[in-house]
Amino acid sequence: MSSKLYFKKKHTNLHTIGFYNLENLFDTKDDPNTLDDDFLPDSEKRWNKKRYEKKISKLGTAISNIGFAKTGKAPVILGVAEVENKAVLEDLVKTKHLVNKNYGVVHHESPDERGIDVGLLYQKDSFTVINSESVPVLVNNEYGERDFTRDILWVTGTLHKEEIHILVNHWPSRRDGAALTSYKRIVAADKNREIINQITEKDPEAKIIVMGDFNDDPNSESIKQHLVLHDFYNPMEMLHTRYRGTLNYKSQWNLFDQIIFSNNFHKYEKDAHSFSEANIFDDSFLKIYKGRYKGNPFRTYAGGKYKGGYSDHFPVYVYLKHN
Repeated sequence: MSSKLYFKKKHTNLHTIGFYNLENLFDTKDDPNTLDDDFLPDSEKRWNKKRYEKKISKLGTAISNIGFAKTGKAPVILGVAEVENKAVLEDLVKTKHLVNKNYGVVHHESPDERGIDVGLLYQKDSFTVINSESVPVLVNNEYGERDFTRDILWVTGTLHKEEIHILVNHWPSRRDGAALTSYKRIVAADKNREIINQITEKDPEAKIIVMGDFNDDPNSESIKQHLVLHDFYNPMEMLHTRYRGTLNYKSQWNLFDQIIFSNNFHKYEKDAHSFSEANIFDDSFLKIYKGRYKGNPFRTYAGGKYKGGYSDHFPVYVYLKHN
């Protein structure tokens, strides 16, 4: 038996669900409704067509490889963060490594002050969207004024005919300090729980996946005490170490990018999906290969300096087994 035949036989029932913060995926056009001034051809960053096309091509390469080692195929579902609009996602799925994957795009504009949103890519052959909506996260700053942040994208659909709810998040940043801003991420966690309760009131057996850049680690209060309660499981908790994470800040690894799911993904049921394993996609081609920051994500910009990489975050993924 050839290794190829063995490979196909062994893994065709495994499917990858991923999440990837794409690091400021802006187009090159000036949008008066977003703070995109840093990402224009005449800005200090010199964000032009050539750089944009190089970035989406690189992201397409990265995405096509997430989970490929075991499944031999690109993710069936990928949540994304830091995208300016739907058009950049439509450009992304037309790149060389994704164009034949038949990806659909779900995106809603959100009121984030930077003009960045979350979105969902899905392979139409495997996943069918039933409904999608944008759920606002209402937080105030220290002056009592609304702090405009990313909405939660709630997508309901069928994965190989099994209904699944997916919540894609990008929680408020730590820019003004982790402790000072932690209350904002707790509000975001509580909003996810509201949606989860809304879903399970109608269907106690509903299968739910919550993913995103939470700007908090698996052991942070927002995740551990507000989001992941008795009915959910966070496989990312085991992956975060001193030596590994999804982003590196001041030589410390964080694992802000996580995929969490309802406990019923641990059950084996025929024609349903069950959890197999989770991982960080941190292959060497996504890393800085030498120098002081060796091993960190190979990013597009470091400060204002163009580096020409992929993203300042590594993607994360889980394998689901279709029984």
